[in-house]
Amino acid sequence: QVQLVESGGGLVAAGGSLRLSCAASGSIRNIGVMGWYRQAPGKQRELVAAISPGGSTKYVDSVKGRFTISRDNAKNTVYLQMNSLKPEDTAVYYCNANNEYWGQGTLVTVSE
Repeated sequence: QVQLVESGGGLVAAGGSLRLSCAASGSIRNIGVMGWYRQAPGKQRELVAAISPGGSTKYVDSVKGRFTISRDNAKNTVYLQMNSLKPEDTAVYYCNANNEYWGQGTLVTVSE
């Protein structure tokens, strides 16, 4: 079992920045790809960014050039640096590991 705990969400004005963190614990030796998903009200959950254990990354087109995913394997933590935030980025952001384990989510609200 893997437990994921997110932090770093909050309210920010458009154009601002936030950094999300996700700390993993438990059977961390089994952790492979980690990712950040988001779900806005009335919409389906979507993959925002993912990173492999070796550091390969992928992003949804809407955040390319604005968001950066990174991981610190020594700290068992994955980060999402979000810059130039837009109101449409407002959502609950979830951390995921191995397409199997989920965090509880952290709310990001971007005001006009």
